[in-house]
Amino acid sequence: MQTETIFQKLKGNWNVLKGKLKQQYAQLTDDDLALLEGKEEELLGRLQKKLGKTKEEILAILDRL
Repeated sequence: MQTETIFQKLKGNWNVLKGKLKQQYAQLTDDDLALLEGKEEELLGRLQKKLGKTKEEILAILDRL
């Protein structure tokens, strides 16, 4: 699934999904999970760095939420 499609799906429920991510990955902070309009790639970069996963792995995690 394309990055844009995943973020379109997530935007409406981001607060709920953010909570699920924090449960699964306790090391994530609110700052790590800040989703700003037009800054989705920055969010991916923060998650990649913090979780030590590739962009594709992060997108797969987000898609499964």
